[in-house]
Amino acid sequence: MDGTLTETHVENLLSALGREDCYDYAFADVHEAQVAAMNERLLGRLGRIKVVGFRAKEAGITEIRSLADAVPLLLPHTAYKSYPESFLFAGKWDKLTKWLGTVSAYPTDGVDLTGVTDIDGWVEACGKAGLFVSCSSGTTGKSAMLVASQADFDHICRDSVAAVQWGSSIRAGDMRTPAGPASAVAYTPRNVANGQAMMKAFVDPEAPRFQSGIPPVTIGSLTKMVLLRKAIAEGTARPDEVAAYEEEARTRQEALDRAQEGAVDDIIAKRDKRLYITGMWGALYPFAVKVRERGYSGKDFHPENAIYLGGGLKRAQLPPDYREFVFETFNLQPDYIYQMYGMQELNTGFARCKEGGRYHVPPWVVILPLDKAGDALLDGAGRGQVEGRAAFFDLSLDGRWGGVISGDHVHVDYEPCACGARSPSIRDDIYRYSDIEGDDKIGCAGTVDAYVRGMS
Repeated sequence: MDGTLTETHVENLLSALGREDCYDYAFADVHEAQVAAMNERLLGRLGRIKVVGFRAKEAGITEIRSLADAVPLLLPHTAYKSYPESFLFAGKWDKLTKWLGTVSAYPTDGVDLTGVTDIDGWVEACGKAGLFVSCSSGTTGKSAMLVASQADFDHICRDSVAAVQWGSSIRAGDMRTPAGPASAVAYTPRNVANGQAMMKAFVDPEAPRFQSGIPPVTIGSLTKMVLLRKAIAEGTARPDEVAAYEEEARTRQEALDRAQEGAVDDIIAKRDKRLYITGMWGALYPFAVKVRERGYSGKDFHPENAIYLGGGLKRAQLPPDYREFVFETFNLQPDYIYQMYGMQELNTGFARCKEGGRYHVPPWVVILPLDKAGDALLDGAGRGQVEGRAAFFDLSLDGRWGGVISGDHVHVDYEPCACGARSPSIRDDIYRYSDIEGDDKIGCAGTVDAYVRGMS
């Protein structure tokens, strides 16, 4: 699935992917091209994505001539959670498909719903029609449903591998041995595609892989858990549903505990190999603690071990030195530590450099620092340092709209970094507004969410 219009500026900016100088540009170098590229995306999607047409009409915008023009067209991240939950409870798959059509760049009327009885079946039916739906973890109580095309997956896979090689000394063809903590990871089309690309690039296909035995967390089981958790909180869940939920939670936790012991055995057995470790901080820290309890530490592991770190703490409560503890446990040296910042709503992840403590933004992603309400571009955007709500326009997105307002507070720096890269960057002191201030209110969210619900 590709755009039907010639998008010269979009293509030129995307051509930087994988180049050594990908992040060696100043904001002034690409400002005009980024504005023109966003306008190309608007013209190509205006009649195809219903919610974008609604936002453009409401704001009276027919073209993007400045960064400020793009702001009213950004979608709050909650837009992808705006489906009525009754569609899931009652199995109204036709209505859920119609809802998806409000945020998709491609029509959903080709989805064959014959035989669909649950959310996993619906996701599979959408995939057969070329509409790949992945769900967020739903840590805030409701999962976002994000539609993507094959072109999106192709970009994600290329970008992830290239970013790792820019932000670290990990290289494609390293033929490493995989290891890491056991965890219950959401089994989504996006996660599968990206995971396979990373394994193909950095891992020896003949190297043994630890099999946790934990059943995959499918979109269906994830959604069921989120809905039941909400029903329990509201007091509307039946006793048998609560009992089943508690039993499933207990069984999964026991399976995870057993798998974690096996994962510890696995990494200790592989301690002389060049490892490729993956995980999130919330799982990595207790994993490292268990390895230390067995009597092993950095002195026992290979000096060229590599680690891929994605995501923040996800509300995990860890000691202040959790990073150093994990790095020291597995003998991880700075050159082989890759950290990234990103979000499910975007195609692109931002690589953390090794010297400046910043996440660098590639030229095909326009960073739009907003005020707290998400209504206006900050006055200092484009120069010096500014702080506010992070919003982005990812020009690589094909299956849905590239403009999104996040729930993150960030410091954006437009000055050259100590690492030498001149690109705009984000300091590594990111936090979610909701974590610090409770409920997070984005100015346009109510209007957009109401419109999307109304169309379904």
